[in-house]
Amino acid sequence: MDLLPLRFIEEPIEPLFDQPPVIEKTPPCPDGFIWHGTTYRIVDRLAEWHDYARRGRMARNMAPGHATTAARRGSWGVGQFYFRVRTESGHVFDLYYDRTPKDAGNRKGEWFLYQELSAHT
Repeated sequence: MDLLPLRFIEEPIEPLFDQPPVIEKTPPCPDGFIWHGTTYRIVDRLAEWHDYARRGRMARNMAPGHATTAARRGSWGVGQFYFRVRTESGHVFDLYYDRTPKDAGNRKGEWFLYQELSAHT
């Protein structure tokens, strides 16, 4: 089964965890999420990947040797954790956790609903 993008969303969501993540900045796939007041329960994790690329000024503020290591395992406040999931309602979504802090007073990252996908046969 091939999946094709159905619509780009890129909006914040509230993740739902049956058990809180042990390490907040390295979260597992949530058990569900709330988007626009609707709760979506995740029944299947189809894929998972990470992107630790440093972009913009963040790409230029690290020594090359350290940048290589950071690209492989991440560094504080840099990177995204992506999850492709299927919900109880049958929707397939890509969602991600962005480790970038909002500001100095709120050092937590944010969860986003990236896109909805559709099965192509």
